[in-house]
Amino acid sequence: MMKWFALTALVQASFFITGAFAAFGLTESGNTYTVDTNAGLVFKVDKTNGDITSMVFNGKEVGVHCFSLYKTETTVFVIKAQDQGGKHSQIASGIGASCSWVRTGHDNNYIKITCSASGIIQYYVAQYNTPSIHMATYTTAEPSVGELRFIARLARSTVPNGPTAANVNGGTAIEGSDVFMVNGQTRSKFYSSRQFIDDAVKGVTGSGIGIYMVVPGTGFEGSSGGPFFRDIDNQGGSVQELYFYMNSGHTQTEANRMGLHGPYALTFTTGSAPSADLDTSFWEGLDVTGLVPKASRGVVSGHATGFPSAYANYMSVGFSNSQAQYWARTDSSGAFTSPRMKPGTYTMTLYKMELAVASQSVTVTANVGTSANIADAEPSRSVIWQIGEYDGTPRGFLNADKIETMHPSDSRMSNWGPVTYTVGNAVSSFPMAIFKAVGPVTIKFTLSSSQIGARTLEIATTLAFAGGRPQVQVNGWTGPAPSPPSQPDSRGVTRGTWRGNNILYTVNIPSGTLVAGSNTIVINVISGSSGDGFLSPNVVLDSDIGQHVFIRSTRVHSQVRVDTPISGTEISGYNTGLPNCKSNQLEKFVLIVNIPQQCFKLCLTVERGRDFIRVCAKTLFLHGMHGPYLLTFTTGPTPSGNIVYKMELAVASQSVAVAANVGTSVNVADAEPSPSVIQQIGEYDGTPCGFLNTDKIKTMQQAISIVCLRALNLEFFFQFE
Repeated sequence: MMKWFALTALVQASFFITGAFAAFGLTESGNTYTVDTNAGLVFKVDKTNGDITSMVFNGKEVGVHCFSLYKTETTVFVIKAQDQGGKHSQIASGIGASCSWVRTGHDNNYIKITCSASGIIQYYVAQYNTPSIHMATYTTAEPSVGELRFIARLARSTVPNGPTAANVNGGTAIEGSDVFMVNGQTRSKFYSSRQFIDDAVKGVTGSGIGIYMVVPGTGFEGSSGGPFFRDIDNQGGSVQELYFYMNSGHTQTEANRMGLHGPYALTFTTGSAPSADLDTSFWEGLDVTGLVPKASRGVVSGHATGFPSAYANYMSVGFSNSQAQYWARTDSSGAFTSPRMKPGTYTMTLYKMELAVASQSVTVTANVGTSANIADAEPSRSVIWQIGEYDGTPRGFLNADKIETMHPSDSRMSNWGPVTYTVGNAVSSFPMAIFKAVGPVTIKFTLSSSQIGARTLEIATTLAFAGGRPQVQVNGWTGPAPSPPSQPDSRGVTRGTWRGNNILYTVNIPSGTLVAGSNTIVINVISGSSGDGFLSPNVVLDSDIGQHVFIRSTRVHSQVRVDTPISGTEISGYNTGLPNCKSNQLEKFVLIVNIPQQCFKLCLTVERGRDFIRVCAKTLFLHGMHGPYLLTFTTGPTPSGNIVYKMELAVASQSVAVAANVGTSVNVADAEPSPSVIQQIGEYDGTPCGFLNTDKIKTMQQAISIVCLRALNLEFFFQFE
């Protein structure tokens, strides 16, 4: 006589197993399709709306609607995975679809269920002997109710284990209806998110079971946001929820894409995570709307170059247009190969961490491999000081290591401020975000006399909320108020993300503002909006191992400093627009000079970042005329040598080679002989200054060449022509 022993007593009585399980196939009963995968998984679909109403898995055999574990003389494990509450597993918030099915594919080993509604088709596919529900979603419009996502609602008693930060069970809401306090810690479904580029497999587990959402290969091609966008993966409440978000308004940075989303799969295991390398080639034989077969796709291969060696393991390449998006990580040498992409023209973007440092166009042709290299085009910066690295993330900042998995108000967070930071201190003490209601960040630093003058401050941000943007005060000077930023209209940092649009704010600090010695910069968040605490307007700052708030010498235009060796000489009205010397073009700037005497020397120091050269000119003006006079200085090709002049007399010459982007050190000695003089009339300097009638010579506009050299400790006296 067969005996039955109840091993667990759970919520309700359960049916027991008396016969063999059915083979692979689909049966209809009323409004329900029941699908047996012949791999330990049976699921049910309501053909009147497209919801999955039941999923039963035991890793070996399948039971019926039961929620218990029983033992007979032959062991049978029965696990009910589908939650039996009021809501089911579904696309969006339910689409009210009408469904049909067909057994198809290679050797009829596939069952395809097609559920259609206005603007959307949801596909469910069972593959013979595979414990997965394969899915794809085709859209021509966003769902009228809810967001474009698939949500699997699972029995928490069966799969209780998910990301701790997303376990809100028993919690109290503290922000909206999606951030909770649980046993003194903040929790949210948003804290389960991961960047798309790293989010192929996510899941929940229980005793002897794991349920995973797998988005393989090109599964994100119809989604939006790019490789570093992130969205909800899980919420552990009274029901265990597992998601694949395709489109949403959660800090979305671009327009939603329509077309086919996926394929993707809900995969059942005995606990361990499945591979992300899921074979989806069988979909090509299933007649699915919007599916582009492998043979009709192309790939792009190439090398990324010019990036800093420190980022060799953190470079990636993205491809995007209005129909699709793709990405690939490079290897340490910069080599990359894209996934198989739909034909079309794409914007190809090179990312250093999460910062776009180059972009170009590339065209993908069906069944063709395209070669395309891309070089880091980020300009080099000559900085006086810099806090952290400019890479599109706030990693390394104060609280950046916690913000992805907890609310800013969490007791585990460090104090947000107001913060005073001294340049040179650990960047981990500089906050990753500034909140209007919390207070500003103050930066203290010291400059030498050679570092003051007109300077540029740059503040890089990755996200903002409620129109927040930085405005600075430098010592007693207040910088301009930036325009409201183009950022997603959504909570971000309180939901665990810093990913928005990378925006670089540039502040031109006028000469006379910075001083030799101690200086202070205060960064305030301004906005026409208001809010309390961490929901006040805010900005997220950019860094990898620190922040990226730096002050540097002007890059676009050279600095020209004028030395006036003769007391009373006045110099004004000069234009400092000197482009890159590598162009070998003739550019010029003009000085207006008022002088007190007829013979004098005018010296200029031209700086371009860390490159500089000091140029001196001596000329002769008509006695008794006080100007103003014009001196026009022009830049030209770098000469093959250099000549040192004493006033206008050549006293030494030698050859010097100048290499691109290289600092060359050259010393030149006055080689003029030292004669034994009995009597000398005037000075031997190549000029008649001081002689009869020199005060009556007419002064004319003159030109002088300024050579683009690097860090030469020389004084050049160039002769007028």
